[in-house]
Amino acid sequence: MNIDIITERLKNYGAKTKQEEINAIKEIYQEIALCGLARGDFFKYAAFQGGTCLRILYGLKRFSEDLDFILLATDPSFKWEKYLKAIELEFNSLGLTLEIFDYSNTDSAVKKALLKEHVFRKLLMLKHDLLPSDKQIIKIKLEVDVNPPNGSTYETKYLDYPYPFSILCQDLPTLFATKIHSIFCRKYSKGRDWFDFLWYVSKKASINYTFLQAALFQTGPFKNKKIIVDKDWVIEQLKKKIDETDWKEIKQDIAPFLKADDQRILQEWNKFLFHAMLQKFSIS
Repeated sequence: MNIDIITERLKNYGAKTKQEEINAIKEIYQEIALCGLARGDFFKYAAFQGGTCLRILYGLKRFSEDLDFILLATDPSFKWEKYLKAIELEFNSLGLTLEIFDYSNTDSAVKKALLKEHVFRKLLMLKHDLLPSDKQIIKIKLEVDVNPPNGSTYETKYLDYPYPFSILCQDLPTLFATKIHSIFCRKYSKGRDWFDFLWYVSKKASINYTFLQAALFQTGPFKNKKIIVDKDWVIEQLKKKIDETDWKEIKQDIAPFLKADDQRILQEWNKFLFHAMLQKFSIS
């Protein structure tokens, strides 16, 4: 097995722009990293979550930046070291060398690591020439919550690239709860959150309110507040967020993560659209 498996995978994306091609390479690398984690038995102790989880396992139509995970049980002593070695071996088997940074020696509830790969432009047959000002490094950030909120529920999914393997991930209701928590608790709104919100509404997904309440109690503006988190409460908070959001900035944030053909949908993005979609959620 060598770099050819990545080259063939990249061709299948049919990237029409330079940004799409870079996004595709990053996603291929994310899948290789997930395979390494699976081989290292990481998913016996943790589950996949976040936007990249939605993209790779559930078919979300946007690219994503990071690999986010949650431990199945609280473990402040968690270290990335042995799992990063498994990821490194996986990349090495495909002819790639990583630069790895382990930031897990902190007291933070989120343990972080960073993967960097510098020579993709030399090894892969790219359709689009890169300028000196273009991104020359593929970076993948890994984060794992070592103090998980109570109430998460899971399911097992399967991938076949670069080899068949299984992944434990949060199920859709818990992923939706995680996304609502992000919308309510980020200091700055992200277009990716609102894109995902529309996707969940289109799928008629339900919310794991037990997990959402526990997560809101842990972090964010509702920390340590005894609130009853149910559908009506979530709808009222979302109405406020929709009215407060700068939709011009939101569209600029999400655009780089969409294929060129999909960016036209952003023309319709404004508070009226999202209030209408919230209404659909409220009656579902």
